[in-house]
Amino acid sequence: MRLIKILLLLQLIISLNSCGPLAYKKTDQRKVSWDPEERVAKNLEEGRGFRLFDNEKKIGTTYEFASSNELWRATLDTIDFMPLTTANYSGGIIVTDWYSDNQNLSENIKITVRFLTNEIRSDALDLKIFYKSCDSSNKCKIIENDGNLSKELKKEILKKATIYQQQAKAKKDKKD
Repeated sequence: MRLIKILLLLQLIISLNSCGPLAYKKTDQRKVSWDPEERVAKNLEEGRGFRLFDNEKKIGTTYEFASSNELWRATLDTIDFMPLTTANYSGGIIVTDWYSDNQNLSENIKITVRFLTNEIRSDALDLKIFYKSCDSSNKCKIIENDGNLSKELKKEILKKATIYQQQAKAKKDKKD
């Protein structure tokens, strides 16, 4: 058993020795800096090294949370009566499930909202509304409709987002 371990170790050493990256490369000492920080920076820049513990302090964050995006919050608040199928903030999409009020169960509605930008503008949202109507034999027809409801929803979302933005600005000004 011990002989097998020694042979495997020997095989590993031989195979690693034949690899190009582990082979010894001659360098001109006049071209290599004596400062270890410069050597490390150069190696990292060339992709030949890594750091386990990065001591550089990062100021601030680049995270964006859904609760800080007024357009996202306004959209969820506007369509909160509908069940959601998908709400992906990083993907910028909200898809509702089929919804029907209690008056007409054979007609359903589904809303898809794509966020094209985080800015509060009329072209920031791509809002699609689908209607599904089923007959008595459960044959259903689905159509996309860019009717009045789409415009009303978009207008309501933008109004709420503007209000949220003004509230956030007032809160920020109050802190400063």
